[in-house]
Amino acid sequence: MRERWWRRKSLQAGVPTISVGNLTVGGNGKTPFTLFLASLMRARGLRVAIVSRGWGRVIDRNKALLVSDGTRCFKSPREAGDEPVMMAKSFRGPIAVARRRVDAIRLLREHGDFDAFILDDGFQHLRLRRDLDLIMINAERGFGNGWLLPAGPLREPHAAIGRADAIVLIDSGTSHGRKWDVADLALPEHMPIFHATLRPRVLVRADGAEWRESPLVLDGRRVVAVSGLADATSFHAMLLEVGATIFAALDFPDHHDYTPHDFENLMDTARGADLIVTTEKDLVKLELFPAHDVSLYALRLEVAMDAGDEARLFDLVAARMRSRGPSESRHATSGSLNQG
Repeated sequence: MRERWWRRKSLQAGVPTISVGNLTVGGNGKTPFTLFLASLMRARGLRVAIVSRGWGRVIDRNKALLVSDGTRCFKSPREAGDEPVMMAKSFRGPIAVARRRVDAIRLLREHGDFDAFILDDGFQHLRLRRDLDLIMINAERGFGNGWLLPAGPLREPHAAIGRADAIVLIDSGTSHGRKWDVADLALPEHMPIFHATLRPRVLVRADGAEWRESPLVLDGRRVVAVSGLADATSFHAMLLEVGATIFAALDFPDHHDYTPHDFENLMDTARGADLIVTTEKDLVKLELFPAHDVSLYALRLEVAMDAGDEARLFDLVAARMRSRGPSESRHATSGSLNQG
């Protein structure tokens, strides 16, 4: 009923809009893939901005905010959410957040002209129409037991995948767990499928307002793994895959808002370890605590595609953008946004 309602009432952005989303909770590589796609499009000369809901915001949660203009980040994780601030650390384009994505798009269009918007985790946000819906599927997790929350990992029934335009099957590149075959996932036969790998690239550490990259040298080192994820299994598996020894693991709820007590507990746990390794979206919060005599790093992940799939993906994006037409994409009035 909700889908049918928004099919009639959804709004147009006036600019080609691409959603990166999924059917299940956590661990599907949506945000790294959003960065990969945005960077791919920018490298081909397109003006791209990223739009996010900003999960984890605790200040002005209903307000549309410009998180980054592509040169610097203006907001804290408490204002913008951890993932938008994390993306602003590596993406050289604008990022905005709003509960209603149309409000974020309206704000971005006040600051410049764009060829496309990319919605991070937008598949269930039916209020806004998309020109291309990409669904991420984790090759290790698939759809789990096939049940909806809370009995299983699905946000909505498997049949909802029919709303998508293409599927990205993403592999963490670890030897942990079984890999789902495409046939086992019961995917629509007509739907394009792209293959990607999500893998650790470097370590990053906070250096004042900047993040610095360091070589990924963890072989044999005793690591405290700390994360606020829906499922930390892949994070731990990646650390083991690059040779780290997990000295201790502190797993917090997804988008956890760390307290001074949490940080002190982390410092106590890290005694006897060589370093602390966290995720980038956790580092944006942990770096705000007073510096201690401890090595705190985040594992920076990258999405990789073979040249053939990358070319096919961009061709699909370009085709959807062309179908909008230049006048509609660049000069559409804001009336469609102002409806809502």
